[in-house]
Amino acid sequence: MNIRKELLNELLQECKTPPDLFGEGGILKQLTTALVERALEAELSNHLGYGKHEPRPEGQTNSRNGYSQKKVQGDFGVAEIAVPRDRSGEFEPHLVKKGQSRLSGLDEKIIALYARGMSVRDIQAQLQEMYGVEVSPTLISNVTDAVIDEVKQWQNRPLDAVYPIVFLDCLVIKVRDNGRVINKSLYFALAVNMDGYKELLGMWISPNEGAKFWLSVLTEIHNRGIKDILIACVDGLTGFPNAIETVFPKTQVQLCIVHMVRNSVAFVPWQQRKQVCADLKAIYSAATESEAEFNLELFAEKWDKQYPSISKSWRSHWANIIPFFAFSTEIRRAIYTTNAIESMNSSLRKVIKSQQIFPTDEAAFKLVYLAMRNISKKWTMPIRDWKPALNRFAILFEDRLHF
Repeated sequence: MNIRKELLNELLQECKTPPDLFGEGGILKQLTTALVERALEAELSNHLGYGKHEPRPEGQTNSRNGYSQKKVQGDFGVAEIAVPRDRSGEFEPHLVKKGQSRLSGLDEKIIALYARGMSVRDIQAQLQEMYGVEVSPTLISNVTDAVIDEVKQWQNRPLDAVYPIVFLDCLVIKVRDNGRVINKSLYFALAVNMDGYKELLGMWISPNEGAKFWLSVLTEIHNRGIKDILIACVDGLTGFPNAIETVFPKTQVQLCIVHMVRNSVAFVPWQQRKQVCADLKAIYSAATESEAEFNLELFAEKWDKQYPSISKSWRSHWANIIPFFAFSTEIRRAIYTTNAIESMNSSLRKVIKSQQIFPTDEAAFKLVYLAMRNISKKWTMPIRDWKPALNRFAILFEDRLHF
């Protein structure tokens, strides 16, 4: 709908400052109030079957019965609106339902701010500063708690039968439990689906990371429809490959190269980290397993005196590193360059950092789910060079792919 410029000029001619537009008595509040009241009048006319000031149709017993005043909260602050009534009490407004105290828009803003890791106090201050709206901690909690039903539906949704790549990882968070603050593990299963898009399959919380809990996670996603995973990228947790083999016996377990590199340089000073990473790259980017072994020996000769644990770690995990060298360049690139779980974790850490300690598991789950909803909005394109990788998957796993 186009509004005449002359009408806009007339409406705005007395507006000299932001409060004239958005303040307590500003034009936005007045226009919103008028629009809501007019819409409610139209709803009642539709309910009764005749308009205001029109004669009542023959046989129609119900009619208008004045107004009730109602306060609603919106982006503009608090407004008092006149809600029309009918004599039979059957009228149920859709725009502002009975019991509703907030107009659409405010809830979305609260959820958006919460999803970015803002505290309740920060959300209150932000809404007060930007819109002049005062909201209570209880209101913020109620609005964000409404997401829990959505979370449950998402967590139990059916999954595809086959996923070419699944990354399995966890983050450590602090949660208050029976008066104590303890560390808990937040588990993630991030997949690349047949179309090359990233998809978070689910999230779970447990007191600590362990192969036994991962077994329950894998069993759950199997029950939700997954029949096969071609490649599972995992960290070096003891017993992890066995847990995967129990549920998905054909799955190729690949130790996550990004995890290996990250763990290797954890205690390397910044001034040497770049060189260590370059020498590690010579290992995992080798064309063949024998070349990788040779480069690992060169790495050990160069760095063992300073950092002996690095080559030792690579050798102890070698059985789950070497599958990488049997894959084509296209599949390697898909596994390595699309290790979105590290990128995802980095974004989540920024959100979690603002909370520091979660009051409950549910509070942690709620915040991380909302943060993930924001993060996944960027997953709008297939991963880079997915078609060549999929063609290689089709050759390598021809009897297991279902198009």
